[in-house]
Amino acid sequence: MNTCAWIVFLDESGVSLLPQICLSYSPRGQTPLLRHRLNWKRASMAGALGYHSTDPDRGARLCFHLKPGGYDTAGLIKVLEQMKVFYRGERVVLVWDGVSAHWSRPMRAWVAGQDWLTLERLTAYAPELNPVELLWSSLKKRELANLASDHLADVADATEQGIHRINTDPRLPWSFLTHTGLTIHPPHPPNLRKDQ
Repeated sequence: MNTCAWIVFLDESGVSLLPQICLSYSPRGQTPLLRHRLNWKRASMAGALGYHSTDPDRGARLCFHLKPGGYDTAGLIKVLEQMKVFYRGERVVLVWDGVSAHWSRPMRAWVAGQDWLTLERLTAYAPELNPVELLWSSLKKRELANLASDHLADVADATEQGIHRINTDPRLPWSFLTHTGLTIHPPHPPNLRKDQ
């Protein structure tokens, strides 16, 4: 098995039929109105942004999962099983927060049987270190902004359009990582610089 690994950040977020209110432009005196039915139906989405630990030319990889309701341990294991297929047996170091479903006994037991997967805990109370948070922000400020719909399918469609937008611009996932201040490829130590 290849010893090089993908560093993958994973996070979950929720969306609902209540619109994400964002500023917009309109002609003077014509205030835009959002009409919705105060429907509280919710869906959850899981996103995983992966960066290769030794070869940045392999590009960033984005995995996405959307489901009605919320994620529990069993639901997250299904996401990880899909991620295993996505990475085709390559080693993955998964970095996620301390949510109980991430570190439950059944999750740890499942991970113990996975030779391709290693878990690392993100620093507590530091969502700004997870590039997936910036993915959610991008979706909620563009495709989901001011979206007033009566059906979760419309929210799902808008979310998938946003994922497609992010996937087609290879710079965006890297910009999310850069914004966190984290690096995957540490600079060469001074005595090993290529220019010497």
